[in-house]
Amino acid sequence: MFVDRIKVFAQAGSGGRGSVSFRREKFVPKGGPDGGDGGRGGDVILRADRHTDNLSNLFYEPLIKAKSGAHGMGKKKHGRSAPSKIVKVPVGTIVWPAENRKSPTPNVERAISNPEDVIVDLTGDGQEFLLCRGGAGGKGNVHFKSSRNRAPREYTEGEEGESGHFLLELRTIADAGLIGYPNAGKSTLLRKISAARPKVAAYPFTTLHPIIGVVEFSEYGRATIADIPGLIEGAHRGLGLGHEFLRHITRCRIFLFVVDVAGSEGRSPVGDLQQLRKELDLYDPLLSQRPWFVIANKMDLPGADENLNALRKKFPKIDIVPVSAAKGEGIDELKKRLAKWLEL
Repeated sequence: MFVDRIKVFAQAGSGGRGSVSFRREKFVPKGGPDGGDGGRGGDVILRADRHTDNLSNLFYEPLIKAKSGAHGMGKKKHGRSAPSKIVKVPVGTIVWPAENRKSPTPNVERAISNPEDVIVDLTGDGQEFLLCRGGAGGKGNVHFKSSRNRAPREYTEGEEGESGHFLLELRTIADAGLIGYPNAGKSTLLRKISAARPKVAAYPFTTLHPIIGVVEFSEYGRATIADIPGLIEGAHRGLGLGHEFLRHITRCRIFLFVVDVAGSEGRSPVGDLQQLRKELDLYDPLLSQRPWFVIANKMDLPGADENLNALRKKFPKIDIVPVSAAKGEGIDELKKRLAKWLEL
């Protein structure tokens, strides 16, 4: 199961209670107060981990609670502090405050996309963030002794740990994103240029979540390519798997539009590309300003050459690379262009 957005409740541990105790030893009359302090409560810490690819672990544990500190004891013994609760999340996880927010919907996606609302963006492997701080331990009665109060029975309770509701959202980090209509051949293409093995079938929406492939180049160069779920008209309003597409595409440096240049699905390749660009611009005009290139797939089918010429006339300033992912034709040239586009 792939989970890329989930609401959780995090509760740090409370501090332990201070102790009320008096020294009682043979041959030590009037030993005085010796109650120790309580231990500190455990923190809740998020840690970005490159070996974690989604948030499914939190689907089964949406309540994240750290342990409380132990109470203080006699002989000025401090209570044991609780260990931190460390939660591993994928690299690229964004944390939002979730108070007073409704269940995630396409409209909420736009509402929470204000960068000012972001609590933290975990973009580096091993990066940690203190989500909720544990409470300090209470003070024992040893702290309340004085010349006028030699047998104090005062103590303090431990502080409560911080808590709150948070929305965790994964946005896949990749150098380039494959964008296209369902059945355009994105998954087949990713199989040819990397070791990734996304599902390939002759029906739409075989890719239900982003899949990352690593492309190897000469001289030890490499790049990550994301196969994004298929886009349809109205994706910016959440139709189809549009919300999945829009969420993960924001991390990519460049966009690779994969077009069925043969029109095997009964659509015009030029119209497909124009609609894809339109959906990107309607969601976020800043995304449409990023570098983009076109991969003309299915060149082995009838009518591909004629449609390729039409594409080049309509977009004369855009690099268009013809390939046949199914037969492996044009893959070497595509990898050379990809290295150039990414400046590797």
